Amino acid sequence: MRQLTARIFFKLLGSFSVLLLLALIVADIFVSRTAEATLIETRVRELAQKGRAFRRVFSHQLLELRDADLVPVARDAGVRLTVIALDGRVLADSEHAAASMENHANRPEVKAALEYGEGHSSRVSPTLGTRMLYYAVRLPDGILRLSVPLQDLERQVGALRREILASISLALVPAMLLAAVFARRVSHRVSQIIDHAGRLAQGDFHHRLNWEGKGELRLLAQKLDETASKLEALFNQLREEHEELKRLERVRKDFVINVSHELRTPVAAIQGYVEALLDGALADPQNNVRFLEIIRHNAQRLANLVNDLLTLSRIELNQREFQFAWYDVNELVRQTVESFRPAAESKDLELRLELAQGPLEAYCDESAVGQALNNLIDNAIKYTPEGGTVTVRVQPVTDQDEGVPKFVEVTVSDTGPGIPEEDQPRIFERFYRVDKARSRALGGTGLGLSIVKHLVQAQGGQVWVRSRLGEGSTFGFTLPADVSCGRPAANVESPLTKS
Repeated sequence: MRQLTARIFFKLLGSFSVLLLLALIVADIFVSRTAEATLIETRVRELAQKGRAFRRVFSHQLLELRDADLVPVARDAGVRLTVIALDGRVLADSEHAAASMENHANRPEVKAALEYGEGHSSRVSPTLGTRMLYYAVRLPDGILRLSVPLQDLERQVGALRREILASISLALVPAMLLAAVFARRVSHRVSQIIDHAGRLAQGDFHHRLNWEGKGELRLLAQKLDETASKLEALFNQLREEHEELKRLERVRKDFVINVSHELRTPVAAIQGYVEALLDGALADPQNNVRFLEIIRHNAQRLANLVNDLLTLSRIELNQREFQFAWYDVNELVRQTVESFRPAAESKDLELRLELAQGPLEAYCDESAVGQALNNLIDNAIKYTPEGGTVTVRVQPVTDQDEGVPKFVEVTVSDTGPGIPEEDQPRIFERFYRVDKARSRALGGTGLGLSIVKHLVQAQGGQVWVRSRLGEGSTFGFTLPADVSCGRPAANVESPLTKS
């Protein structure tokens, strides 16, 4: 970056130097021309005054003057005098023999004097070989021309130029210093902008210039920072979407593998026992009924798996209809628990119910709460050994500051074998089983807890689990007792049906 800054600095400083040099040249040309024009104009006025004076003196004897007559007069006046006839012939001259001089009818000052009464011009004299300033005035019988060399004028112009150039050169020193300071500042900022643009091109969207102040470069830096922010947000969004696609792809693959695995066992069992019956076991009174029972059991497993998959997919795709209203959670839980008492008694389990004191309402869907609680109680009964206890509890979750119930908590505790700590974070995933062999033996599909999680979250609640090996497990979920604290994910104005 230092090399880049140095290159830009020297380019800017070089550009400033060239501009200043051009300005100096233009100023020199302008001053020289202006000074020369001013001095010539002043000298012309002087010659015009002398010419008018000579016109009064020589008005009647102009044609009689000779070279020798003009010498003392010209010397006293400090000019060169030339007498010219109306036809352009030179009659007398103070510095050159008139007889040897060419006709002057075509001289600009002579033409102007013949036409307008007076005229002037400057040029190199072919007679003297020196640049001269000429002024001609017309008299009745001819033309009197005054001329002076411009060497002294050129010396004056040169002296003036030298003074002006010296002054400008002195002024260039602070100008160059200011140009160097400006070039250094601009080069540093431009190199930062180039570096920032390079980082953006390489995908570094975190870098910002964050310049303060005013000016076009600051505005450019601000726009680049805005571009970087937008690119970073877009990149993060694309990365998140990419990660989500990868996750969904993994979920899809896992889902296909799990579903294939779950379907393979019952389908293979059904196919095997049907082939056995077709091969002659149908006529065997000792095995035909047992084979049919096995076929029915596996068919029921398939039906349960398909039903659970359909239930889960409807919830995930927001195609499940929810009828939200205010319900007494005590009553909902009591009805569900009572339906499981025969199953608990058949395993010699104690099914306890601990309800909250007084009515405790939640804004929920009655069917969804019942289905979630059914799955939790069913799992608890399946995994609790004989003589154990299953406890269903309802209690409010109260805000400590306001003392008003915000949520209703429903928990199902058992005295089963418990869940290892490393398995608990994944217990609500689809098809995840802690003890796969035992779970299949008990008829589980591996989708029950995932259905519970989605049903509860769709109603604005949360699910959780606490467990220790050998001490049992407690599964719980919450329902919003105050809609502002946990608004259901589904539409609460009317039943939600999406296709």
